[in-house]
Amino acid sequence: CVYFYTLSPCHPVSHMCIFTHMAKRPSKKRSLDGESDPLSRRERQIMDIIYASGETSARQVWEELPDPPSYATVRTILRVLLEKGHLLHRLEGKSYLYSPKKSRESVAKGAWQRLLHTFYGGSVEQALAGLLDPKDTDLAPEEIARIEKLLHTHKSNTSKNKS
Repeated sequence: CVYFYTLSPCHPVSHMCIFTHMAKRPSKKRSLDGESDPLSRRERQIMDIIYASGETSARQVWEELPDPPSYATVRTILRVLLEKGHLLHRLEGKSYLYSPKKSRESVAKGAWQRLLHTFYGGSVEQALAGLLDPKDTDLAPEEIARIEKLLHTHKSNTSKNKS
């Protein structure tokens, strides 16, 4: 609402309200899954709570948040997450229940793909070399054995698919 005030020697202060509407602009940002806006710190916290519970109300989210903002702010963030396409909701009684639109695994895979392409040029070899740097990573023998098994399984599956 935009107010215009007029002063006139004959009339007391008067005003007129003109409603203005702005068209919603499509977002150009991309999220971890590559489809919508990236998540803020608070949005990630809320998504973590929703992933952990599977389905929850705004009040439950608000109660579980560390150092929570106002309840109204939590509801606003939930609405933003709905608009970004991260959440689904359904009405139960007088409250909405929120659930994730995609599985955590699906979102994590998309994030990993973006990380791989952004920092390692799409090279799994370079990413693994960076992750397995002995200066930064102390792997237990059991972890090394599981990694070797994953590589062997991948190699077997790749050779089967080529034949």
